[in-house]
Order: sequence, then structure tokens, then C-alpha cells
Amino acid sequence: MLTSSFIFLPGVGPVTERRWWQAGVLTWSQFLAQPAIHGLSTARKQWYDAELQAAQSFADHGEVHQLASRFPRREHWRLYETCRSHVGYLDIETTGTSPQEGDVTVVGLHHHGRTLSLVRGDDLTAERLQSELDHCDLLVTFFGSVFDLPYLCAKFPGLQLPPWHFDLCFAARRLALQGGLKRIEEELGIERSAAIQGLDGWDAVRLWSQWCHGDRIARDQLLAYNRADTEHLVFLADRFSEDLMTQLGPSSLISPTIHQAYTR
Repeated sequence: MLTSSFIFLPGVGPVTERRWWQAGVLTWSQFLAQPAIHGLSTARKQWYDAELQAAQSFADHGEVHQLASRFPRREHWRLYETCRSHVGYLDIETTGTSPQEGDVTVVGLHHHGRTLSLVRGDDLTAERLQSELDHCDLLVTFFGSVFDLPYLCAKFPGLQLPPWHFDLCFAARRLALQGGLKRIEEELGIERSAAIQGLDGWDAVRLWSQWCHGDRIARDQLLAYNRADTEHLVFLADRFSEDLMTQLGPSSLISPTIHQAYTR
């Protein structure tokens, strides 16, 4: 989807982008191959050609972070497949109060096929967290742009986050899915183990308190709960990126004949 995106070009919005798709200009290479684009002056076409050639070079050299600031945040999902091998799926637990009064208790981070549980008082340090995040170009969260990431940045000043962020909560709204993470999981048929079935964020606060008072069963439950929250983001991100592509990408507008040529 990255190389079908034109909305990062100066002066190009969703309407223009969709008009180009509908006209059969589906990728950067197809745009560059056209001697002229309807509605563009020669000078602007040349300007956009240079911008797209630079973007292609960034993509070819794995430097997609150079483009992040130019994409609207709600469109960061378009980088999901391109960044697939460098995606981090993140979910945090806290003591249940504001960053000024509370703390992060567990950070779950799934990347490169493994899930880490970084725990306060053990291995959850600014250095360790930064080291793990440095391996990610794109973060996937659920409501993380409002909660998880601001909370982490408040508790770990100077933390450098990956440039791309795919927030599944807002993607779900675009796909007409309502409710929180557990409600959406249930709607999509994602099941949780009996040990953590029905637990929510407030239970995570309770379990942390019990753990601090020596309850090892509470510890195991809390880590299992956070692990499920984190790992289920993988399925949801895969599903949502495909659905967004189908509903909002070029295939939603072009004719079947052009679409066949595009997907070959």
C-alpha cells in the first residue's frame, strides 16, 4: 500500500489520490511513467516525480522513517506490510492512576516472533525498553496513541518511539467496529484462555497489587493477561490492514480489469 500512496505529496489529499487511482494511476512507478497527469502543470508533475523518486529510494534502502512525518497519522496503517519484519506490538499495564501519580507495571512487546514481558522492579528500565523499541520501525497498539504511548513517555522521559504507529482502536472505528479490545476480539471470534477469561484493565491493577503482596498466582495471571493483549494485536493488525486496503485502497475504486493487472 505504501507505493500506492500519494497523500504525502504536497497539496495532494484523499480526493486527488482517489481520482488518480480511479484513472488507473495506482503506483509510484505508474505515475512516473506518465508523461502528464490530468490537472497537473508540467512543473508540478516534475516536482512530484522528484518527490516520488526520493520516496522510492527511501523505501528501497529501508529508510521509510524518512517519510513518517509526511503521512497523516491515521494513514500510518499503509506502512504495515512494508514494515512487517520490523513491527512491534505493544501493550502496557499500570497501577491504574495518572502518570503523575502512578507507574507502568508491565510492558508487553511482541516483535521478531517473540513476546517480552518487561516488569517494573525487574527488567523494565528506560535502557532496556529503548533497546527493544530501536528494533521497530512501526508500533501497533490498541488506543495507544491516547494511553500507552503518552504514559510511557511521561514515565520514561527521552524515550524515542518508532516513527510509524498503527492504532487499531481508530482503525476499528473506520471499519465500523465498536467497543474496546475485548469486545472486538469477541466479535471476531478470538478466544482467551479460561485463566484470564473476563479479565480487564482494572483486574490487571488488582493483580499487580496482589503480586506485590506475594501472590504468585496473581503474577502468572497478570503476565498471561498482558501477553494475550499484546499477541492478539498481531491477528487484529493483519485483519484490519487487509480490510482497510479493501475498503479504502485503490482496489475499492478501480475496475476489475485494471485490478487484475494491478495485482498480478
